[in-house]
Amino acid sequence: MDKLLQYGRELLELEIHEAQKLPDRLGNDFVNACQLILSTKGKIVVSGIGKSGHIGKKIAASLASTGSPAFFMHPSEALHGDLGMVTQNDIAVLISYSGRAKEFNLILPILAEMKVPVIAITGGLDSPLAKSAQAILDISIEKEACPMGLAPTSSSTNTLLMGDALAVAVMRARGFKEEDFARSHPAGSLGAKLLNHVSDVMRTGERIPKVSQTATVLDAMLELSRTGVGLVAICQDNNKITGVFTDGDLRRLLLKNGTLQDSIMDVMTSPGHCIPEKWKAVEALKSFNDHNITAAPVVNNEGELVGALNIHDLHQAGIS
Repeated sequence: MDKLLQYGRELLELEIHEAQKLPDRLGNDFVNACQLILSTKGKIVVSGIGKSGHIGKKIAASLASTGSPAFFMHPSEALHGDLGMVTQNDIAVLISYSGRAKEFNLILPILAEMKVPVIAITGGLDSPLAKSAQAILDISIEKEACPMGLAPTSSSTNTLLMGDALAVAVMRARGFKEEDFARSHPAGSLGAKLLNHVSDVMRTGERIPKVSQTATVLDAMLELSRTGVGLVAICQDNNKITGVFTDGDLRRLLLKNGTLQDSIMDVMTSPGHCIPEKWKAVEALKSFNDHNITAAPVVNNEGELVGALNIHDLHQAGIS
């Protein structure tokens, strides 16, 4: 048990030691790499083989999700047709610790002929890859954390960190915001919060609880039971809301010896709190919390009833 802890700690300490050297290496080449990405009219083609390829896929995904369209191209597949995906408007991010991957020796002349700029992420600063690149990101290490010095460990960590630095620096330079991030993550919780509007999650049609101004408390109670929203909207003939009546209002009325035959106009809350359909769903949630309520009618620009929303609808949509 103690040996296992020792091995794990030794690896982490070695990788952290190597990673701590990276900030001091960022200079003109890093700036040039960022500017190449920011100025490209096409896509960022990320490529690497072996462990570099695995890290490259993550770098491409990070770039794409933070506002820099990118995709991963396997070097071997590139030599058998996938180079056709690369255009003169693209730039290439090629990853090889040694800088001497055989596949790149065949790919680099073609990229040069197409005048596709190359960003090299490498530890081989005198390698063919480095010499062909317009920007070199130095990930060199003194020692792999692998005790045999064979398995990429410190070097792959440095590659990952350098890729993250590149993606986030460019993201910040673009002024990339939460809303932009959400558009590429629509299924995530952030996407649900920032992209969904009230109109996307509200109840409509027959699911809207409403009664007319001539209704009784009994009518409202039946509508409360039918829809389960937690409130009823009291509407004029033109579908504009006069007031609201909630489950809580019903309980309080009965405790005060009110009757089910009472006119709803006498016991409703007027005008009641309404939610605009154009609001973002997260704004509706904040409004619920601010007003200490759990449901509200939804209205359009003309103040007409178009839907109903309660806290459960928001939670089911991933908004909390």
